[in-house]
Parts: sequence; C-alpha cells; structure tokens
Amino acid sequence: MSEEAASSAAMISMITESPTVTASTEHKICNASDYQIAARSLLPTPLYEYLASGTDDEQTLAENESAFKYWYLRPRVMRPVGSISTAVTLFGQKLALPVFISPAGVHALCDEVHGECASARAAQRAGTLFGLSQHATRSIEQVADACDAAQGRNANLWYQCYILKDRDMTLRLVRRAANAVIEVFPYSRLSSIWLSRSRRKEWMECLPEPHRLVNYDEEIANKPQSSESKKSSGLVQKQVHHDRRRCYRSCNAGADGVMVSNHGGRGLDGALAAIDALPEVVAAVGDKVPVLMDSGVRRGTDVLKALALGASAVGIGKPVFFALAVGGENAVVNLLQILQREVEAAMAICGVESVADAKRSLVTRHPNGGVTRYTRSKL
Repeated sequence: MSEEAASSAAMISMITESPTVTASTEHKICNASDYQIAARSLLPTPLYEYLASGTDDEQTLAENESAFKYWYLRPRVMRPVGSISTAVTLFGQKLALPVFISPAGVHALCDEVHGECASARAAQRAGTLFGLSQHATRSIEQVADACDAAQGRNANLWYQCYILKDRDMTLRLVRRAANAVIEVFPYSRLSSIWLSRSRRKEWMECLPEPHRLVNYDEEIANKPQSSESKKSSGLVQKQVHHDRRRCYRSCNAGADGVMVSNHGGRGLDGALAAIDALPEVVAAVGDKVPVLMDSGVRRGTDVLKALALGASAVGIGKPVFFALAVGGENAVVNLLQILQREVEAAMAICGVESVADAKRSLVTRHPNGGVTRYTRSKL
C-alpha cells in the first residue's frame, strides 16, 4: 500500500459496532440538521465526533455554515412561478436538482452492509450525482454494478482521484473508473500532511480494526510492472482555497470544471468559508467552465444563494453520513428530496422559475447579518 493509502487507513480506523439504526426514531426529520441530531443519539460518541468534527479550533467548520447567514436573498413578488424547475445539466448529465453528493470516504462507517453502494443508489433515485471517493469501502466496480442493478443503467457517478506518488497506480484507478462507465473524474490536489483534530486522541484509544480501502487492495493485488501515462477526460480541478489565479491557470490547462471546497472544515483551519470564496472563483473563471462548491450547505436557501453567486451546483457531505446512519439508503433519498423541496420553495418566493434565472442580483451581503441569528426552542 502506498504511503498516502496507509496514512489514510490509519486515520479512518473507527468504531464499526454501532447500534442498529432505522428511519424510525424519536426525532421528526424535517431538514438536514434533524438528521445530525438523530445520528448523534444513535452513533457511538467517537464515531459521531469523527463524522461531525473539523480540524484544530474548528473555525472553518463553524464558518462554513454561519457564512451563509451573512448572505441574504431578495424576495420578489408578482412574478410568474407556475412551473418551477430545479433541473440542471452538468457536463452533459441531466440532474433533477442542483445538489449532488460530494466525494467522501468510508460510507461503511454508517452503513456497514452496503457502504457507498447505498449512497450511490440514493443519489440515482433522487436524480442526481454521486461522488465516489478513492477512499471508499466499496470498489469502483461494486458501486457501478449496484447502480446498474437499481435502474438497469449506469448512474451519474463521479470518481474522485487523489494524485498519489505512485503515478502508475493513479492512472490505473482512473482507467478502472473509465471502464466502469463513470463519466467524470474529479481530481483533488491535497497536502499529504494530516492536520490535527483536538479530540483525535480520545477516539484512537477505543478504535478497533479499520475498514479496508478496497480500491487500494485491488490495485496492489493486480499491480503490473509498468504502464504508460495517458491523460483522462473529464478533469475537474478541486480548489481548496480561493486563489483566483490558480483557478484561471487550471482552466487554461484544460480543466473541465472547478470545485470550491475546504473539505467541510477538515483541511486547513482558518481557511475562508466556501460560500465566501465562491464569488472570487466565479469572477476568475467566468463562463469558461462550470463552478461547483461544497462545505456548509444545509438548507435549500443555502443552495439558492450559491447558485445566485455563480455555482452551477452544490455538494453535500456530512448530512449524507448522518442520514445514512439514521435510515440507510431511504434516508439519503429523503434528505435529497427535502433539499429539493426547500430549493423549490425558495425559488418561488424569490420569483425564480429555473436555476438559470438565479442571478447575482438575487443576493446581497451584510457584514453584521449572521451575528443576529436567533434560534427559538422547538416543540
């Protein structure tokens, strides 16, 4: 196993003997945050902390969500909204909603039986994309086959590829994704340094054997002596900061898209919230390629704000894990449907009939907005 893979395997050693969970809980699920509340009461504390946490002081983790509160939507009345559509076309793929499941590893932490297959099928049922992480607990081929079996056709699957020191292994992983008819390959440029998490020591004291990162297992078992380099199609450059010059260079180098993300606050703490980084990236890229974003999206209003700021679609990560823990595949479908309904409602109130109509004039930013947020007690 490569150095990166071995390090990753050590980091995702987690409790697997969690209580049996179903969609039937004492919590009424009305929004994405309700799934996190329900999951917290069901999962072992170390596992929940691993899923919910960020790095260091968790500043970026918190600000990913709170930054949305400084952006305000402008309601617009007396406009025709009789045929609202949340549909979008992304890289030639038609989606029912502008929300996709971002690549994140080890879904078996929350669904030990089905792992990433459950999340991928849920995305397919909801009519959107599923990002398969290289650090998955189900192989590229297993996930593709699971989606084929669900609908008799290949789902809208993406594959996230880390650029390893072993370039031949990287190339073979990409080729396997291509052979499985996974059409778009988001690449991620990441540091090989693992940043600290304040409660990691507590978790590591009670962790059993790790889940296996099966894609690496298969690569090691079938590793050839040599292979030639080849550029793959469908390259999406993932930006983990808001450097407009790097985005511009990525597009000029042939990237088919740009993704704005800080890995849900699990990378560099103190990095800019993704929604605040989005406008600068959009300004740099222009209309050359689609711009995607994730990190902090929890509401349909968050989705609409991101669309108005220039995103073509947005991804969700942590909410998927919490839904998967609460009710498996069906809960993830429900999560996506909740977000779609929220987007539709926000579009209607803002006088927007289609995603393409969500323009920059739809949002305004007030620097003192988020500090006045009030949360009342709920029944």
